[in-house]
Amino acid sequence: MKFFRSPFLILIASIAFVRPATSAESLDQTISYLIDCVANSKATFIRNGTSYTPAEAAEHIKAKYAHFKKDIKNPEDFIRLSASKSILSGKPYLVRLPDGKELHLDAWLTDALKQHRSHS
Repeated sequence: MKFFRSPFLILIASIAFVRPATSAESLDQTISYLIDCVANSKATFIRNGTSYTPAEAAEHIKAKYAHFKKDIKNPEDFIRLSASKSILSGKPYLVRLPDGKELHLDAWLTDALKQHRSHS
């Protein structure tokens, strides 16, 4: 049968059975890593002018992740939607490091993500 010997059809059939490449780590695993970075840090987290412990900040970020999960397609979406700013006030979340330096939480987590990816 000439129909099944067509190079085009063979190509289409082979593409249909190719599985997409999977990353070594799932999105949920990467997000868990980032939340753990917050929870296990020795920093103070500032939301709307109030200081929070690492555990409190991690719980808040987890709750926002659950809220936005359907919109999160990659770790950058997670950082942008769950760990960058207050939904109510629009103020950025801050992290105060043990040396007193303050950074935006989204920048701090983006840096943690870059380091994580370079070690994965």
